[in-house]
Amino acid sequence: MMSSQIVKFEIEKETKNSVRYKEVPAEGQAPIVGSLYVQKWFAGNTKNLEVSIKKLD
Repeated sequence: MMSSQIVKFEIEKETKNSVRYKEVPAEGQAPIVGSLYVQKWFAGNTKNLEVSIKKLD
């Protein structure tokens, strides 16, 4: 069975080469991912991200 979820993140802090984002879970739900590190060359000045996660089995 395949299921997917869109997970929202907001900026938490910048490190030397990456940006750490914290998950913004849906109301009443536990976080799925928690923290996400994205390299600065990609993240740029982005304050919010959405990540799609798909379970394949």
